[in-house]
Parts: sequence; structure tokens; C-alpha cells
Amino acid sequence: MKNGRLEGEDVESMPVHSDLRLKHQTGDTGGRPSCRSSFLGAPGTKFFVGLVEKDRRSRGGGKSENPDAVPGFSSDVGKSCLWTFPRHGFFHGPWIHRLCFRAVNTPKEKTMTKNYPKPVSVLAVPKLSEGQLEPLFRRLNLAHTRRTYQEVVDRAEKENWSYRDFLALLLAEEVAHRKQTRLQRCTRQAHFPFFKTIDEFDFTLQSTLRQSLLGSYLGPDFVTEGRSLILYGKEGRGKTHLAVAIGYRAIQNGFETLCTTAAQLIEDLSNASAKGLLHQALSTYTRPHVIVIDEIGYLSYGPEAANVLFHVVNDRYLKKRPMIFTTNKPLSQWGKVLHDDDLAAAILDRVLERGRFIHLGGPSGRTRHLNLEEVSPAKADRLRISGINGSEFPEPTSSQ
Repeated sequence: MKNGRLEGEDVESMPVHSDLRLKHQTGDTGGRPSCRSSFLGAPGTKFFVGLVEKDRRSRGGGKSENPDAVPGFSSDVGKSCLWTFPRHGFFHGPWIHRLCFRAVNTPKEKTMTKNYPKPVSVLAVPKLSEGQLEPLFRRLNLAHTRRTYQEVVDRAEKENWSYRDFLALLLAEEVAHRKQTRLQRCTRQAHFPFFKTIDEFDFTLQSTLRQSLLGSYLGPDFVTEGRSLILYGKEGRGKTHLAVAIGYRAIQNGFETLCTTAAQLIEDLSNASAKGLLHQALSTYTRPHVIVIDEIGYLSYGPEAANVLFHVVNDRYLKKRPMIFTTNKPLSQWGKVLHDDDLAAAILDRVLERGRFIHLGGPSGRTRHLNLEEVSPAKADRLRISGINGSEFPEPTSSQ
């Protein structure tokens, strides 16, 4: 170490204090050229700027394409140069493409840089016979168009249709036919006991139900929001009719529906459970968007009734898929019907969380033509003498 520094250390590489640097020296305190030093402060600037000014005057005015050009060189309108420089110097920024920008000045250069549209190739119209069109329709699965296009062609020629109108009619007919085909297929796969619509239901016979109460169950929100419904009432009040109508409306809205009886579902899943195939059998009842389970409480079920029904309800509840139940038993008796009070309560809890309980009253729709009336309580009291009930069908007497 000599004179306060290490041996072999270059004097020029030693950092220089900012106060000891020469005023004309560029770069940082270490004497190295600064990457952010102005270009105009570098050696040889006057010579290069002179060349640029001379070239600018010889080339004429123009607008530079460089947005970061140094003011006074080419940023003003009517002034441009062959090369322009970044505002912060040559070495400012990490990208080399910021060093310079080429300015477009002459009309010839502008013409060369103009983007012309690419020529569009003209497609040759294939000449196909009527027999050669058949395989093309089959390839695209256009069954209805294949059967009707010739009739549409003849009509278009007679009425001088435009090509757009001709194509629009063919597509509209094909889409309408596919919708109708899907509707028929889904209705057949739903296994409805009979076909009924909401328009065929007689709401005048109901004392507590109005069609406005079912409005939310007739739209697509019924399926997308995973709502459920329990229709309760005596026989002949239209419970199954309403369930089928709502299920069919879901098909019209683009969803799938399955209708089954509670006895069939419980028997099917109980047999599958005994064979160890319960998981595979459950997909039949959990896959459709809407399921209608009819006649809960009409028949007696086996000991596994609550267990297998809970599997179906819980799976559909987790997937937010709607369920429609019809029953002639009040909810308080479902535990007795399914042989398990706890599971019955769990089933109802899941169904009614996003569902509704509707009581159907009024006379029976099957026997209304007979004008049968139930015995009123007042009349029953008159017939009860000494605790002995009167005849169910009393004979008329002169006192009556």
C-alpha cells in the first residue's frame, strides 16, 4: 500500500469526488461515461449537429415520426431531419430501438410505406347436380333442409327472392325443426304418466291456488336457481297435473325432466343398493335438470325408503337441481311414511330451503261431474245421537 491506496490499483479507476471533477468532464464520479448523460454534452456534438443541420436544410421540412425527439431538432412542424435522437440521450432506456427513428419525408417514401389491401381470391362456383347435394346435406346433418330445399328453391325462383332471404328461410326452417325434434325427444324420455300443460289446468276449482303463485316455476329461473316444490292435497286435486305441466315447461325452456313415482324410485334404488350398485343407479335420478317424484305416501315402502330417497335429495340439493314432489300426506307424517323421522326431516329441510309448499284444495277434478259434497260439520252434529254416528247415506224422510 502506497500513498493511501493499494498497489497495482489504477489511478484512473479511482472514484473522483464531485467537487474535484473538471467542469468539462462527462460521466459519473468514477470517470465512466454516464448512460443518462445528455447527448449534447458528449464530445464531438458540435460537429455532428452541424452535419444534421446541414442535412435538414437540404432535405426540406417534414414531420418526424419520433415522439421523444429533442426540441429544436425535429419535433416542430415543418422541421425534420434524417435522424432524430431521444430526449434523454443516446443511452437512455434499455432498448436499442430507441436510439433513432427514421422520418418519412418524401412522397415516394410515403407511397412505399402505404398499406395496400391484399387481393381477395374469387371462389369458383362448383357445379353440383341434385344428387351430389345429398351427401353434403348428410355430412352437415341438415336432415330437414335436405328434404325441403328443392321446394324452397322453386318458391324463391318464382318470387324472385334475394340470396339473403333464401338462406334466411332455409336456416330458420332447420332451427325450428330441430327445436321441435328435441321437444318431442325430451318429452318422450321424461316418462310422463300423461301429457298436460299449464293452460289445461282449471284454477277456478282451487280455493287457495292462483296461477300467479306459480309464475316463478314456469320460467328458466326455476331450474337455474335450483328451486323445489311440494304439492300437497287430497286425491283428484290436480297435483300430478301441475307437476307434469311444470316439468314440461322446463323442457320447453331447454332443460331435461324425469318423472317417476316414489314407489318406483325407492324400489329401484333399494335393489341396486342390495347389489352394491347404488352409486351407478343414482345417476339416473340425479342427472336430469328437473325430477318429478309423484305419489309420496300412497303406497307402503321398505325399510330403506328414507335412506335411498335421502341420497337422491341430498345429491340434487348440492347441485342445485330442482325437485317436485306430490303427496297426500302432511309433512308431519313423512317420517312415518319413510320409516325414519330424522331422515324425513333432513329431506324436507333440503327441499324447502329453496322451495315452496302448496296446498291444493277444492273438489276433486275426477268426480266433480257427480256434484258430490262432503257432509258439513253442522249436519254431522244433528245426525250424532248418544255418541252413535248416523248413516253415511241417510234415507230421505218427511222431517227432512
